[in-house]
Amino acid sequence: MAIKKFDTKALDLILEKMIETVGDSKDEIFRIGEQCRTDFESITNELKEIKRKVAQIINDGDKLDSQVRAARKRLSEVSKHFKDYTEGQVREAYEVAHKLQMDLTMNRQMEKQLREKRDDLERRLLGLNETIERADHLVSQISVVMNYMMSDIRQMGEALETAKQKQDFGLKIIEAQEDERKRLSREIHDGPAQMMANVMMRSDLIEKIYNERGSSEAISEIRNMKKMVRSALYEVRRIIYDLRPMALDDLGLVPTLKKYLQTIEEYHKTTKIQFTNIGEDKRLPAKYEVALFRMIQESVQNALKHADASVIQVKLEIKKDHVMVVIKDDGKGFDINDKKPESFGILGIKERVELLEGELSIHSKVGTGTLIIIQVPMNL
Repeated sequence: MAIKKFDTKALDLILEKMIETVGDSKDEIFRIGEQCRTDFESITNELKEIKRKVAQIINDGDKLDSQVRAARKRLSEVSKHFKDYTEGQVREAYEVAHKLQMDLTMNRQMEKQLREKRDDLERRLLGLNETIERADHLVSQISVVMNYMMSDIRQMGEALETAKQKQDFGLKIIEAQEDERKRLSREIHDGPAQMMANVMMRSDLIEKIYNERGSSEAISEIRNMKKMVRSALYEVRRIIYDLRPMALDDLGLVPTLKKYLQTIEEYHKTTKIQFTNIGEDKRLPAKYEVALFRMIQESVQNALKHADASVIQVKLEIKKDHVMVVIKDDGKGFDINDKKPESFGILGIKERVELLEGELSIHSKVGTGTLIIIQVPMNL
């Protein structure tokens, strides 16, 4: 079937509108996540105070219960030997027993209200955390397309020579979006969702632990819950950092790469990432910094996801007339002659290299790791 030619200018206008719309949506979702995070911290502090009050009122209730039993014993003794006591002593015994019983009833009622409020706050925290996770993962999904739009999609019409290439690339974007949704769904189910479900189960056990084993073990259980929530928040912030580090605009490529690779290494505890800058530490034009950062990011992520690498080496050399990047891993490698369809990540790296008029070479064999070399001329 013949493929009609597209008006590339009209396509560029459509893509620009897409960038604007997607960018606005991403910002709005991010603001929702930030507001939920603020509410989460506020409710966490309120929950901490409520739990303190619950512990205090339980302690007070135990004391009142002992006093009520003593008062009832005294009242029983007075009733049994009624003639041996004056009218004032009898009245006092009844009044003391009645007052203590009322105080205990009020204590139990207050304890019930505080427990209900505590449970409500915990449910709200769970809902807020789910909203934060969904918002951040939606931003992550949007970033799959934004990564290829923000810096160079306006030039896509010139880079893709035919409508067939445009259609194929668009289909790969859609395919990558679906793959990203599946991956995020798995991450939510296996990570934060399981973690928060465990938190809810543990929260239900705290009262039982307190009553059966004492306050020290209950407090220890609460600390474990806090660690789990902190881990979930760390995962959320890592995803946000992956989207676009603010330091890239403020500090430049080299400091941002150092921080990013250090953060990724801390998260993937089984993989060591070594970064070496052997050239000049200077600022580059924004389009170069964004493109180089994304290419290194994609290469490192590929090594982490697919190569099972234990060591990843990243070397950056900035000179007056060119920039060279070398990414090497000791993973399982792959057969470069295998005619499988190219992954979206590799295709994205090639597109960026071509737009910067650079060169890309990939060397790999099964069992020997992978070496990626990127060289970009500085056409300033």
